[in-house]
Amino acid sequence: MEKTIAAISTANGVGGLGVIRISGENAIETADKIFRSVSDKRLCDMKGYTAGYGKIYDKDELIDEAVALVFRAPHSYTGEDVVEISCHGGLYVTKRVLRAILKNGASSANPGEFTKRAFINGKIGLTEAEAVMDIISARGAQSAKAALSCMEGKLRQRIDNVRDTLINTAAHLSAWADYPEDDIPEVDNENLSYSLNICKNELSSLLKSYDTGRLMREGVETVIAGRPNVGKSTIMNLLSGCERSIVTNVPGTTRDIIEETVMLGEIPLILSDTAGIRSTDDPVEKIGVERAKDRISKAGLVLAVFDSSRPLSDEDKELIELLSDAPSVAIINKTDLERQLDTKYIQNKIKHVVFISALSGTGTDELENQVSDIIGTSKLDASQGILATERQRSSAESALNSIDEAINAINLGITLDAVTVIIEEAINHLLELTGERVTESVVNQVFSHFCVGK
Repeated sequence: MEKTIAAISTANGVGGLGVIRISGENAIETADKIFRSVSDKRLCDMKGYTAGYGKIYDKDELIDEAVALVFRAPHSYTGEDVVEISCHGGLYVTKRVLRAILKNGASSANPGEFTKRAFINGKIGLTEAEAVMDIISARGAQSAKAALSCMEGKLRQRIDNVRDTLINTAAHLSAWADYPEDDIPEVDNENLSYSLNICKNELSSLLKSYDTGRLMREGVETVIAGRPNVGKSTIMNLLSGCERSIVTNVPGTTRDIIEETVMLGEIPLILSDTAGIRSTDDPVEKIGVERAKDRISKAGLVLAVFDSSRPLSDEDKELIELLSDAPSVAIINKTDLERQLDTKYIQNKIKHVVFISALSGTGTDELENQVSDIIGTSKLDASQGILATERQRSSAESALNSIDEAINAINLGITLDAVTVIIEEAINHLLELTGERVTESVVNQVFSHFCVGK
């Protein structure tokens, strides 16, 4: 018998409402020991999907007023009996209620243990379980949509379609080889390759979406670069929505790297404002310039800023050369002033160019469009289900490699028995992805990343 577990399921802080979740065979009995309904009705006498209003006690000490929701197995999140107690939010009250529950027989839940039980009890698959934390941590509508589609089984459906095709193919191969006397259609290499290529294309499409989906969840390492006084710090403050960087007319004000996570529309950027790139004798500023150049070489995205009101300088050209291998957007700033910059030179060197005025905030919509085009979110349909974790990516890639191996084996004329073995390897990798065939250590690793209470 699994132990009865309990945890606070709402955020650790002050709020109007706090929820403590109890799950397990004795969940309702445990809740009855601390909850007294105003109607004197016990929770164990209530049907599933019903609620009772009352008060929480630790023995005879009143803790708070509360509402207790009863869910009966198997019709609950975990598939077990569950009680969710909603009390007033706050650090003390919720912890005090949890302490009373633990004193009456429940054990503290481990990170992700509620969702882990839902997986073990067959309520959700492993890909759906992993999507739970992605929904909680989603920073924008796109990442939330991607996580929700995975939780609703869209990724699982795409994987199952590939798996079913491979299983049918392997079954046909095995039947044809093992029962030659039966009336089983002969395997045609052309049709076999066609089926495998359909599976290959679907997995390739999923793998291509992984990096873009990861950037939507985790953010893009982004550097704001340019010579001094082109408006880098003003752009940093504009995107941050607050005065994050010091803005002055004195060149070299920003000497070290200033970081902030911001949302550019639906795209999270881990933004770094760097020292202005120029030749300097100041030893401190020189270190800042070198750090800026190092960040540019490692960045996932560079926002290269140029001053529209000043002619193109040697420092501008040096920056453009540094961007030769970096994904970048050239931001022509200060468009509200008379233009003196040779913008054609920049447009010939950098594909993505945006004209903005950081002072007035105009042009940020176009900047969002250009960044979206670079990192691929403009072409991503998050509602179709995308790979969300490195574990999923690794399993999908292994399955794709096996399919490639099977296609090559057919082209080389290798026996179909060997091809069948390779296809079965691909199936096993997909079963690992969905959690239908996965080790306990992998399951434990997946749920170790969850927050307590989920």
